[in-house]
Amino acid sequence: MKEKIKEFAIKNLKWIILFVCLIGFLALAEDVFNKEIMNGDIVGYKIISDFLISDFATPIAKFITNFGGSIALIVITMLLFICIKNKKIGISIFLNLCIATGLNLTLKHILQRPRPTDYRIINETGYSFPSGHSMISMAFYGFIIYLIYKYVKNKYLKASLIALLSILIILIGISRIYLGVHYTSDVLAGFLIAISYLVIYISAINKFLLERD
Repeated sequence: MKEKIKEFAIKNLKWIILFVCLIGFLALAEDVFNKEIMNGDIVGYKIISDFLISDFATPIAKFITNFGGSIALIVITMLLFICIKNKKIGISIFLNLCIATGLNLTLKHILQRPRPTDYRIINETGYSFPSGHSMISMAFYGFIIYLIYKYVKNKYLKASLIALLSILIILIGISRIYLGVHYTSDVLAGFLIAISYLVIYISAINKFLLERD
């Protein structure tokens, strides 16, 4: 019985991940829909403000957060499209960015959570939940991580690139809380829904584009 459960879990791991992340996102979205400020939001910012905020760290946070912004993502997408010989991969990267952006804007419009106002270091407009930088960075760089895992043959280069991009995703999320433009739950929700989305997108893009001759 245990072996069957283990076999089932391994076989359906990506769908289990999708389900767990989606449930987590919906739980956060419910609280936001009910206009609640969660304890995690307060605790998350307090940890960052107590241990990270300083004159030295602020320019770094501002620099890192740009990697999740529209300009950086569009430039990276264009460079990858030009540099990658397989244009199907380039198209899949472009489509991913467009869909993830559209999904984020749709969710923001539905939930319409105002941004925090008490401790902003930079100015941002628009709604807060889920964090666009966090969600789109997870979707964009997460897909790049998948492509690196699938296509890069050198195991040391592969591990280094995956680790670097994974750290970048996390730092972008932290930077949004640090800069006072998002609650902790905005960032977490952005990560969760992006992971759920990626499971579906990767499955679809492999079926209809990347694995076709």
